[in-house]
Amino acid sequence: MSERYPIPAQELIFEEEIKHSHFISVLFHCASPEHFKQQLNDIRLRYPGATHYCQAFLTGKPGCTMTAGFSDDGEPAGSAGRPMLAVLQGSGIGEIGAVVIRYYGGIKLGVGGLVRAYASGIKQALPQLPTLMKQIRFPGTLACDYARLRDVEYVLEQHDGVIVDRQFGAEIVLAFELPRSQQEAVNTQLATISQGCVQAHFDN
Repeated sequence: MSERYPIPAQELIFEEEIKHSHFISVLFHCASPEHFKQQLNDIRLRYPGATHYCQAFLTGKPGCTMTAGFSDDGEPAGSAGRPMLAVLQGSGIGEIGAVVIRYYGGIKLGVGGLVRAYASGIKQALPQLPTLMKQIRFPGTLACDYARLRDVEYVLEQHDGVIVDRQFGAEIVLAFELPRSQQEAVNTQLATISQGCVQAHFDN
C-alpha cells in the first residue's frame, strides 16, 4: 500500500448551466463523515433556496469504498450521488467531498441527463483542484532516559515522525506516528545512539 496520496488543498467551485438549470459543483477536503456534514451545512447556508444539494464523499485513501457515502437529495435514485461518487473514486484523490447544488430551470433532464449533469461539473473541476500529499503514519511508542530525549526526538524528526504525547516518569515514554517504511531505519539509528538501550515498538 502506498503511504502517500493526494488530498484537496483547498475548496474549488465550478459552475455551469445545463438546459436552464444552474449547477454549482463544490469540491473540498473531507477527513470524516462529521466533517462532510459540517461542510454540507455551510454550503446550504452559502447557497440558499436550491432545488437539490446532491452529495458524495470519500473520507479515506483514493478509491476506498469502505469510507464512502452519497445522497441523491431528492433526485431520482441513482441519478446524482452515485455517479458523483464514481467520479471521485476514479480521481486518484483521497479525503475528498463533493456537493453539487442545482437551481432548477424548468426543463426536466431525465435520468440519463441528470447522471451526465451531476458528474459533468466534478469531472471538469477535478483537473483544476489544488492538492497536497498526505503522508500516512502508523503509531509507535518508546521509552528513553532524560539524557537521551533530545537525540531520540532528532531521530524521529529525521525520519518524518510526529510525536503525539510525552509521559514523564522514571523514564520518558513517547507516543509517536511514523511512516511504516521508516520503522526499521529508526530502530537501527536508536540502537546506535543508545548502545541498544532504546527500541521503538509499533502497532502495525
